[in-house]
This record gives sequence, C-alpha cells and structure tokens, in this order.
Amino acid sequence: MTAERATGSLTTYLKLIATSLIWGATWIAGRVAVSEAAPLSVASWRFLLAAIALGALVIRREGWPRWTGRDWLTLFALGTSGIFLYNLCFLYGMTLIEAGRGALVVALTPALIAAGDWLLFGAPMSRLKGFGITVAMFGCLLVVTNGQPALLAHGQVGVGEWLIIGCSLLWAIYTFVGRRGTRSLSPLAMTFGASLTGWLLLTVAAWLQGSLFSLDDVTWRGGSAIVFLGLFGTAIGFTWYAEAVQRIGATRSGAFINLVPVSAVLLGALLLGERLELAVLAGGALVVAGVVLTNHAGRRLNVMATDGKRTLP
Repeated sequence: MTAERATGSLTTYLKLIATSLIWGATWIAGRVAVSEAAPLSVASWRFLLAAIALGALVIRREGWPRWTGRDWLTLFALGTSGIFLYNLCFLYGMTLIEAGRGALVVALTPALIAAGDWLLFGAPMSRLKGFGITVAMFGCLLVVTNGQPALLAHGQVGVGEWLIIGCSLLWAIYTFVGRRGTRSLSPLAMTFGASLTGWLLLTVAAWLQGSLFSLDDVTWRGGSAIVFLGLFGTAIGFTWYAEAVQRIGATRSGAFINLVPVSAVLLGALLLGERLELAVLAGGALVVAGVVLTNHAGRRLNVMATDGKRTLP
C-alpha cells in the first residue's frame, strides 16, 4: 500500500469514527427535538437545513447538478428509504422508548448489511460469519424485549421497538442503494439528492398532518437539536458514510455503526439521566460481539479471495 493510499484509508476510518460518534448524539438530539415538536415537523426542518448546506457545497465543488432519469430514480429510492421512512421510524420511535435503548437496537444494522450482502449480492458466507449474525440478532431480541424473549411470542413487544428495528432495515436498504448510486454520483451529490427528495416527502407529510409550522413550543434547546440533526447528523455524517461505502465497501463501513450505541448510551445517561437494565446492556453487548465476529469473518474471506483461494463476485 502506498503512503497516499494509507493516508486515504486512515482519513476514511477517522471520518467513520467521527460519524458514528455524531450519530450516537443524534439519538439524544432526536429525543430532545420530538419532546418539543411533532416528529414530522422536526424531520422536515432537519432535512431542509441539510439540503441547503449540501446543495451549496455541491454547487461550489461540482457545479449545478445534471442528473439523468436513472440518477433521479436512485435519489428517490434513497430519499424514500434512508430519509423519509427512516425518520418516521426514528423520530416516532424516540417518542416511545429511551434513546440509549433505541441505539442498541440499531447496533443490529451491520449484521443486517452483511446478511443482505450475502442474500442479495452473493457475498461469501462462512460459518463464523453466520454465527456472528445469529449472535447479533439474539442480542437485538434481548434489547427489544427488555431481557424477556418470551414477550415476542406473546406479541408484547411495543410499537417503539418495532419502529427502531425498522430503522435498521431501512438503513441497510439505503446502504445498498447508495453503493449503486456512487457509480454515477459523487457521495456529496448523492447525499444532497437524497436529502432533497426526502425533505420533499417529509414536508408534504408534515403539511398534510398540519404540523409543519407548529413550532410555538420549541425552545433554544429543541431548535439547537434540530440544527444539530440537520447539519451534523445529516450533511456531514451522511456524506462521510457514503464516501466510506464507496472506498472500503458496505460491510466494513457498516461495522463502525457499533460505536453508535456506545456513544448514545453514554450520552443518554449523562444528558438525559437514562438508566438501562442489565439485560438490555447485555443484549447490546451481544449485538456488538456478533457484528465483530461477522466482520472478522468477512476480512478472512477477503484475504482468501486476495490469495486466490476463493473467487468473490
């Protein structure tokens, strides 16, 4: 590896770490914001800020976008999955469960990405990788049931938990669509287009609901949370993540989402006074351990492919 490539890889990993820490903080900001305004209103204003910031950067660096019809279809798919539907699940979920607990559920995302890579795109699957995915899913089960898996069989898992599981599924979809999108779009342009289309959908939904301009009860605290969500959680975080997926792949980039629940749990305890039960924390630890196993197995398979022992698709 040349010095230039090594520096580029280091920069990519540092940006992923920073993104994961920022995204951990978005769980706190999201909970604060929805305590003062309707979730759809919060989401609409969040992505308006993000779209303005990203659009200015795109025009400055790349000129006015000239997207093809296929590009618009990709951007609409990204905006629908990773922006519109994800934020419905995320923000409404935050009105029902603790921020730290929600983030522990989303720690399942890297395992879902690895499983999706195998099922949809033919990525190799070893026993260790399959075991890691299973461990991560069992850990997620402990988190959503508060350490009582039998509740799932009796249909007693709450709406909030299912909404946050939906976040994981939607982010996996966003990751795979985004990987295809970077073939014709820069990560910055793709994030801008996704934010723009997602904002339009969210704004229409908030307007139909009648909550778009219902901001009378928003204090500086809630306003700051919305600004943080728009500029840091979206404009910066989404762009850096898209760059990483383009450079090092979906599975390796997704592994850094393991840092999100750690950051969210610590910030939730520090800023919101949240305390999670031991069974929930144990489940979160299993999720992280399962994802570590999954990605360790993935690296081994990549090494085998490099050595010519196995041909990857």
